Amino acid sequence: MKVVKSLLLGTTAGLIAVGGAQAADLPVKAKAVEYVKICTLYGAGFYYIPGSDTCIKLGGYLRAEVALNAGGNYSAQYNGVFAANNRLTNYYSMRAREDLNIDTRTATEYGVVRTYFDAVFTWTTGSYVGTGSGTGATTYSGAAPVANASDGGISGGSLGVYYAFIQFAGFTLGKSVSQFDAPWINYPGNNFDQLVGGSGTTNGVPQISYTADFGQGVTATISAQDQTQIFQTNLWNTAGMTTSGVLGGAYGSSNFGGTRAPDIVGAVRVDQAWGLFQASVAAHDNHAGYYGATEVTGHPEDKWGWAVQLALSIKNIPTGAGDVINVSGVYTEGASRYNFQELAATSYSMFGSSNAAYQSIGFAGVSDAVFGPGGQLELTKTYGFRGAYTHNWSPYWNTALYGAWAAVNYNSAAKGLICGSAAFATLTGTCNPDFNIGQVGVITRWTPVKNLTFSADFTYSHLDQKYSGVITTGALTNVAKPAATYELKDQDTYSLLLRAQRNW
Repeated sequence: MKVVKSLLLGTTAGLIAVGGAQAADLPVKAKAVEYVKICTLYGAGFYYIPGSDTCIKLGGYLRAEVALNAGGNYSAQYNGVFAANNRLTNYYSMRAREDLNIDTRTATEYGVVRTYFDAVFTWTTGSYVGTGSGTGATTYSGAAPVANASDGGISGGSLGVYYAFIQFAGFTLGKSVSQFDAPWINYPGNNFDQLVGGSGTTNGVPQISYTADFGQGVTATISAQDQTQIFQTNLWNTAGMTTSGVLGGAYGSSNFGGTRAPDIVGAVRVDQAWGLFQASVAAHDNHAGYYGATEVTGHPEDKWGWAVQLALSIKNIPTGAGDVINVSGVYTEGASRYNFQELAATSYSMFGSSNAAYQSIGFAGVSDAVFGPGGQLELTKTYGFRGAYTHNWSPYWNTALYGAWAAVNYNSAAKGLICGSAAFATLTGTCNPDFNIGQVGVITRWTPVKNLTFSADFTYSHLDQKYSGVITTGALTNVAKPAATYELKDQDTYSLLLRAQRNW
């Protein structure tokens, strides 16, 4: 009996000891989970970053498209094999793209501090161009394959950064839309990428800008922006002219020097219930390299060019709810990118049929300035306009009619340098590098559910070049054109873009 009693007491003591140990090991009461909280300060889609007073919004889109009879996605058949009108010309081109943007905002005693980042991942089909080997061999110019892969470029593609900037106390620092641009950038109503008639930095431009808000929808901005990647066309040294280069739309060797001054931009904008009005001006330094191969050959002195643009948007027009008219006009001298925006072509070389020669060709080129050995920079003048009218048939359907036109004029000295070159020795007819380019289009969009849109965009372009007669050239091997005589003639082209896009 004593043995049983001892066992029971020992077991009870052991259980008490174990229970005490478990009680001591129990965790302290967990802190409440900090759930993501909606931020209502800056509109829909913002959330507080847990543990901070910063709001964040993620956005973007996924796009799939096919361009028919186009020069890639999404441009026209203005040059290269796209405009060769032969077996190297693509009948279609396809693209898939994912866009990701990150928007953060924090309220401070100096106002809102904002950061914005927008990147794109893109895969686009390429084209085949001649290698110049004389055997008819071609090479593919599309997406390169990833390293050590044997997929022929299937996993290739590209990564791009559209925007990456900070905004604080009226300042914008980093890569953003140019302050010169109209609010719709290149797209008053279109998807077509190469609309002329104004500035447009879809891919952003590095800048330091300050915007003053005067209230009542009136703002003014001053900006210093990088010119090298976006806002230069060509500084042609006519000593480098060749007949084949001329027929490709290049009047010599493009001869830029290093950076000296950013572009200086100013803009005034008025936003009202009826729409908006914006006036923009820009100053652009043209800084060339040397007349020859080395610095001892000398160089032309810098010349500043300039541009001015007016933009107008009219809303609440009587044709329907949400209908809008967007128009802009621009004039440039020595600053042609403010008319032929960054995605627009600056060289034209379009082939067609002829009854007077082997084929016809329309060629033209855009420059900021032209110079010859020992001479000064001759600034190029351009002017143009673009616009669109968008009508909403219903909450699900809308259509836009759009158009653009731009003219390029070379002064008499520049024309003398170009037309006096040996590159035109085989020309029988009129030499005049001036030209106009006109574009008209129509786009219809269907949005069956929120943030999913299907669109069809048709664009027609006409190149009005001022040359006449015929010219004889050697073989143009990169576009598979033979040595022959070609008639100089205006050219036309058209393209169609079919796109599906899901925004999120």
